Amino acid sequence: MNRTLLMKKNVQRAKRKARVRGKIFGTAEKPRVTVFRSNKHIYAQAIDDTAGVTLAAADGCKMGLKANKEAAAKVAAAVAEAMKEKGIEKAVFDRNGYIYHGVVAAFAEALRENGIQV
Repeated sequence: MNRTLLMKKNVQRAKRKARVRGKIFGTAEKPRVTVFRSNKHIYAQAIDDTAGVTLAAADGCKMGLKANKEAAAKVAAAVAEAMKEKGIEKAVFDRNGYIYHGVVAAFAEALRENGIQV
């Protein structure tokens, strides 16, 4: 891909990310669950924005998973399990500037299936 095209795509995603982050905020009772996907892997965190700490996290790379819908479901299950251990049942979903389809949508649906209200 052309370098200027990649830079433009990154700038557009950064704008979408800032717009989304201006509207949502995570607390200790209802953390912000953010998802990051690269071309190879998927990562997720549950963040308490008031204290600025990560409450739960899952790394698809360390789990040996690729960035596909099945892997997104497994990463979501790992995050949901870690959140339930801390007594968290509700969360705010941060799509991190990505369009809500494919891997990102599969991650959110898997969170719901594992008992986290998003």
